[in-house]
Amino acid sequence: MAMTIHCDIVSAEEAIFSGLAKMVVAHGTLGDLGVSYGHAPLLTALEAGPVRVIKDGGEEEIFYVSGGYLEVQKGTISILADTAVRADDLDEAAASEAQKSAAHAMTNQSGEIDYSRAAAQLAAASAQLRTLQQIRKNLKK
Repeated sequence: MAMTIHCDIVSAEEAIFSGLAKMVVAHGTLGDLGVSYGHAPLLTALEAGPVRVIKDGGEEEIFYVSGGYLEVQKGTISILADTAVRADDLDEAAASEAQKSAAHAMTNQSGEIDYSRAAAQLAAASAQLRTLQQIRKNLKK
């Protein structure tokens, strides 16, 4: 049996995952971060995007988080996010449409737009699409 670490992924609405993992890979503000058993204590901000949880048996689950924080303590990984969704539950068509709409709003110079809101919507939709691409990549393995 491999060395495992307990992982909790929690959104503002619900706890979405709680279980043992061999490794958790997330996208922090300074780049990708992999955490496994024995990792030093850590607290880091997360960017919107996929979180991969590799379970003890080698099975991999992918989640989308809208950003948030990852904390590592002895024997525990906690991911706290405003939004956390199982990647299988993402709607690719809606994310693609949101991405196009936000990109159009940012380039539309004639109307009054909230540029920061459009940029945030574009980033979230792009992160959701990256998460879906990660699932397809893993299915090809």
